[in-house]
Amino acid sequence: MKKVFLVLFCSIALGSIAQSYDPGKVNKKAIDLYERALDRLQNDKVNEAVALLNKAIEIDGQYIDAILSLASVYGEMKDYKTSVEQFERGRALDTNYFRFFNLPYSINLAGLGRFQEALQAINQFLSVNEISGRSRKSGEYRKLTYEFAVEYAKKHPAGSYVFSPVNLGDSVNSDKSEYYPSITINDSLFVFTRRGQGFREDFFECNILGDKKFSKSQLINGDINLEPSKGAINISQDAEWLIFAGYNFRGGYGEFDLYISYYTPTGWSEPENLGRNINTESWESSPSLSPDKRALYFSSNRPGGYGGKDLYVSYRLANGRWDQAANMGPTVNTAGDELAPFIHADNATLYFTSDGLPGYGNSDIFLCRKGPNNEWSIPENIGYPINTIESEGSLFVAADGKTAFYASDRSDSRGGLDLYAFEMRPDVRPAKTLYVKGKVYDVKTKKGLPSAVELIDNSNRKAVTNVQTDETGNYFMTLPTGKDYTFTVNRKGYLFFSELFPLSKSSPDSTYDKDIPLRPIELNASLVLKNIFFEINSAQLQPVSMIEIDKLLQMMGENPTLKVQINGYTDNVGKPADNLKLSANRAKSVVDYLVSKGIKTSRLLFKGFGETKPIADNKTEAGRALNRRTEFVIIGQ
Repeated sequence: MKKVFLVLFCSIALGSIAQSYDPGKVNKKAIDLYERALDRLQNDKVNEAVALLNKAIEIDGQYIDAILSLASVYGEMKDYKTSVEQFERGRALDTNYFRFFNLPYSINLAGLGRFQEALQAINQFLSVNEISGRSRKSGEYRKLTYEFAVEYAKKHPAGSYVFSPVNLGDSVNSDKSEYYPSITINDSLFVFTRRGQGFREDFFECNILGDKKFSKSQLINGDINLEPSKGAINISQDAEWLIFAGYNFRGGYGEFDLYISYYTPTGWSEPENLGRNINTESWESSPSLSPDKRALYFSSNRPGGYGGKDLYVSYRLANGRWDQAANMGPTVNTAGDELAPFIHADNATLYFTSDGLPGYGNSDIFLCRKGPNNEWSIPENIGYPINTIESEGSLFVAADGKTAFYASDRSDSRGGLDLYAFEMRPDVRPAKTLYVKGKVYDVKTKKGLPSAVELIDNSNRKAVTNVQTDETGNYFMTLPTGKDYTFTVNRKGYLFFSELFPLSKSSPDSTYDKDIPLRPIELNASLVLKNIFFEINSAQLQPVSMIEIDKLLQMMGENPTLKVQINGYTDNVGKPADNLKLSANRAKSVVDYLVSKGIKTSRLLFKGFGETKPIADNKTEAGRALNRRTEFVIIGQ
């Protein structure tokens, strides 16, 4: 507050040049009240100052200095509406004197989202020759932000979108500051950081109940809260890991490091430092774990970056260790500070804050989307009114792609920063994300099998997510809607599993619980390839079929003595002889593909059975679809 008023006093002094307002004619009682108000402001007694300024204005309604000071105080209180009203009241009394106040006036107009008017006001301010160099520099910076806002509004009309953040209430928020919200994919567990006494920060949790309500928040149990100085926290989508920033912990490398804690039956485990490939002697914080737990995004001010704080990513190797963290590069990072990365459950939309990219002033929230070759798009400002003239903080978007959580000190705050929920604007939402979970087990022994689980985007045949089950075969995987996927499970010595999740045209609200039996590789073992598709009345394979055939290719590569027969089947539509020929040609197409990838012909046979071995009723389309199938059989080991 003090800094603001020192600038204000300077502006008032400049404003004494060539104006009709005469401070010497102001009522002395009003002047005394005004000076007392300034003293209160110097001591951060804002409410007392507001009362004194209002009394001064009651005594002398022409007291422009008091009116404009009151306008500035309301601006600092983020009461932009009252601030603008007071500025305009002062301007009406003396437009010439007011010229020097167009800078703070414009800022408060922008606070209301009136960017076109703010731009007009700042242009008037910059047209004044007498303003100081420092004020001109500030004005030119604000002009750039207003021009950005005006252009953004032209390209992104708000339409019916209404930004109305809802305070999460007393179960979550307190008279302390709450920030860094994080939730699991099934919207059951909500974790966040709360400021304590001094430099202490603690991690809290609560359950998300129905009807947008929350259970009473409580300290997260276990050893995770023992150390006093902590910060940003992120929970894995399956609620098994907590990754957070800790300061000066035992075994740390310096400043804030990133730590991990695992969920156990007795609470969260003792935190472990994530090691030298992620942490340095510099500052590391604001972690965000990808939904498959294979990528960790975070911010660091280590040497060699593009600015003060940059975004980095580290990938988890097959042995469970983290690879050397890599800078995310100049597409994302700037000469400013990039902070608070958040990778959504769709594993393709990254949000973060930056003060080095064009925006509304201070730090804004941006998003990048991952392309088909895993490259990130150019950052996009998510726009007003989510971004404002203030510094925006960490953002978390729920699995539905619509509900977002963030920290703010709005007028209904219980104290400091509170956590709020709001609805994302449609064009800056990630994909709605469901999940599939279950257990992989041996079909004979029923024993759980550690296995590799993969989700492949059918449109480009690239893996979206790779996860490893735990030692007992349990797995958890996210399913972003809007695309068709092939879901596969692999374990050496077993036939693979494959299933299609067609989510491009339908978006079910339910999640999937799927236990997966794997059959050992043995003589006469067979598997129907559910996702092999051909052109109509043709043996031409559709490109999506290669995803499943590649899994067969992988299995044969891992078992070099294995011999298989590919069998083709049709429904009963058409002539039996034609169907027999078509089924044989289709089976041959699969064999030809495998041979083209290096499998010896001596390991492969094919045979067509036409319509002779139906497994479903040919009277329905659903039944006929099941009968049109391709399978492989183990004929030699």
